[in-house]
Amino acid sequence: MNTALFAVAAAFALSSALAGVVTCPAPAGETLSADYQIVAAGQPVAVYTARTLDAPFAGKEWDFGGPYSFANFVTDGPVEVRITSPRSLRDVVIRPARPDVKQRLEADGTLVVSLPGPRQLSIEPDGKKGPLLLFANPPETNPPKPDAPGVIYFGPGVHRAGRIDVTNNQTLYLAAGAVVKGGVSAQGENIRIMGHGILDGSDYEWRKGPTPHVISIRGTNVEVSGLTIRGASHWTIVPRDSRQVTVRGVKLCGSRVQNDDGINPCNSQDVLITDCFIRSDDDCVALKGLEFATPNSNVERVTVENCVLWCDRARIFLLGHESRAPFMRGITLRNLDIIHFTMTPFLFEPGEEMRLEDVLVEDVRLHGEGQTELARLKPVVNQYMRNQVPGHVRDIRFRNVTLTGQAGAYRVQLSGADATHAVRDVTFENVEILGERLAAGSPRLKLGEHVEGVRFTGATASSAKP
Repeated sequence: MNTALFAVAAAFALSSALAGVVTCPAPAGETLSADYQIVAAGQPVAVYTARTLDAPFAGKEWDFGGPYSFANFVTDGPVEVRITSPRSLRDVVIRPARPDVKQRLEADGTLVVSLPGPRQLSIEPDGKKGPLLLFANPPETNPPKPDAPGVIYFGPGVHRAGRIDVTNNQTLYLAAGAVVKGGVSAQGENIRIMGHGILDGSDYEWRKGPTPHVISIRGTNVEVSGLTIRGASHWTIVPRDSRQVTVRGVKLCGSRVQNDDGINPCNSQDVLITDCFIRSDDDCVALKGLEFATPNSNVERVTVENCVLWCDRARIFLLGHESRAPFMRGITLRNLDIIHFTMTPFLFEPGEEMRLEDVLVEDVRLHGEGQTELARLKPVVNQYMRNQVPGHVRDIRFRNVTLTGQAGAYRVQLSGADATHAVRDVTFENVEILGERLAAGSPRLKLGEHVEGVRFTGATASSAKP
């Protein structure tokens, strides 16, 4: 074989070797799920457990469905996943539903799921009661070597790390098969926190973790990618006073405690949250304009896209509470699957004169279970405020939003506080609730006082109460 042909053959062999499924065994000492066993393309996949409602929250009036399971593997193409369980899998529902994800029941306790490639799914034999969160991840790109300069490396195994500090030009890497018990403080520039391992907060009591949040960020050009985060003891990922932050392909397995918000960009600009799965007790994503002594305390240019979201007790998106920055603007929420929610999923309630404006909610699919409200746009005064005055809402667009599921009110409420603190210029385009298009005069639409310029695909609604 000549040199050119040999090079082609070698390249083809390498690409073939990289194709398929990669799994990693769980570390010794990790208690695995008794509810599910998984084989992906003939390879066993470790199935981990996550808790809900630790003390002092257990036994309250809400029911999150109890402990649940999650599993990760890597694939770069189509794969069949065989799931077996002592539970009946006959009535499994897969969320989010996709036509290219197929399921086939082989026996009462055996289900085969066919995936076209990487996916983040909730496999639900009985709704929220003990589901399996299945994460088929894309391959990593250029993972760091353990001995590379600036790398903090955790290989397979259980590591009781406590507080992990990461600073300028450093990479924190959690390899597949690593369970790292601790929290991360990232301060500086050009920081990477990555890998297919698990960052575990479930050994810490409520609000008593080694860092203020599971991952606390104050910096510029920071990326968090690939990790699974289990059992946060407080807010989970928090960029504060930060710029150019990306959270990509991260899976949050929460709902162990209250106040475990998923991702909370605070006084930050140019934040991208993409391809993530979030299950939390508290808000999945909360944007906050907390007070900081910086030249720019605004929350600006934040995008949440291509994510699967599940909130057990609070809101999916909370914009405005605990915020006294001048502006929260340039917010894009697009291509999202909201598979479970309880309170209002889109709660936009600015106060303290903050101007909430230029928000796009686009291509969102929600599964409803009879909830009262879908969206609320309302300047407010609440207990979190230092300056007891409302804020402002302007230029909000809902486009291609679809809610299916059980019957319910699913109200859309718009209400200003006064003539100065009003709700202005809100557009609804192709918003469908249980098959009905939201329009002027819809019984689901509640327009209060001081609301101006509400439009439905070009038509303008009255700002008077219906």
